[in-house]
Amino acid sequence: MFPEHRPRRLRGTAAIRRLVSETTLRPRQLILPMFVAEGADAPKPIASMPGVVQHSRDSLRKAAVEAVRAGVGGLMLFGVPRTHDAVGSGATDPDGVLNVALRDLRAELGDDTVLMADTCLDEFTDHGHCGVLDSRGGVDNDATLQRYAEMAVAQAEAGAHLLGPSGMMDGQVGVIRKALDGAGYAETGILAYSAKYASAFYGPFREAVDSQLNGDRKTYQQDPGNAREALREIELDVAEGADIVMVKPALSYLDVVSAAAQASPVPVAAYNISGEYAMVEAAAANGWVDRERTVLEVLTSISRAGADLILTYWAAEATAWLD
Repeated sequence: MFPEHRPRRLRGTAAIRRLVSETTLRPRQLILPMFVAEGADAPKPIASMPGVVQHSRDSLRKAAVEAVRAGVGGLMLFGVPRTHDAVGSGATDPDGVLNVALRDLRAELGDDTVLMADTCLDEFTDHGHCGVLDSRGGVDNDATLQRYAEMAVAQAEAGAHLLGPSGMMDGQVGVIRKALDGAGYAETGILAYSAKYASAFYGPFREAVDSQLNGDRKTYQQDPGNAREALREIELDVAEGADIVMVKPALSYLDVVSAAAQASPVPVAAYNISGEYAMVEAAAANGWVDRERTVLEVLTSISRAGADLILTYWAAEATAWLD
C-alpha cells in the first residue's frame, strides 16, 4: 500500500530523533573569539555585535574562566592596541596588549584550555593591512613573513598553545613553523587560516578591533567565487606544517568547508564570523527568528558540512544549549 516507505517513523519523538541524529555538536568543538583592549578599565560593548565586548584585562580573565568552565574547547585572542604604526610594532612588543593578555590567561588557566592567538598585523598597523607595505603601497609578502615570524615567537613565549596566521601571505605557515622550531617552541601548533575569503561579512569585526583599513584586501585574500583555489591553499599549508586548517567565513562557504573536510589530512576549522553573527542577532532582536534555535541550526550546519572545530561568538552561550 502507498506509501511503501515512511521515513517519518524516525522523526516521531524527540528520543527517536536524538537516537538517529547524524550530526552531534559538542561544546569541545566550539572556540570563543575574544577581544582585549589596551588600557581599558571596563568592558566596552561592540555596537554591531550585540553581546560581544572589547575586554579589559580583568574582565577578559573572568570571562575566559567562565567560558572554560562552561566547556568551550578553546579561546582565540585578538588585541586592540591604543597606538598603531606602519609595521605593527605592538604585535611583537612583549608588553603589547595581546602578548600581555596571553600571559594573563596562561597564568590563569594553564593547560585547562587551548589558548590561541591571532598571528596577524592588521589590528596593529596604521594602514589596517595584514602586512608591511612596499614603496607603492602594496602588501610586501616576504617582508611581512619576517614580521610574522617575530610575532609568532612572541606569542609562543607569552603562552599561546596554537597560533592563527590569518594574513593569507604566501609561505606564512612554513616561515612561522621554522621560527617556532628555531626558538625552541616545537610544541606550539599552527591553526592556519588557509582559505580566508575577501568577504563583505567582516564589517562588524572591523569595529571590534578598531581597524584602520582603507581600501580592501583582495590582493591577498581569496576571491569569493573560487573553490579549487581553497583546496590548493590548504594543500600548501599542510605541506608547510599546519596542524589545523581553517575556512573563513563559514556560512557562505559551506561547500568549501565540505571539500576541505574531504581533502584535508588534518582537522578542519571554520570561522562563524562577525557579520554572520550580527545578522542572526539583528533578526532575533526584531522577533523574526527564534534566537536559540537559529544559533544551534547555524552551528549544526557548519558541523554537518565537515568542520571539526567552529570559531563562534556564541561558543560560551551555546554550550548550555547542547545535550
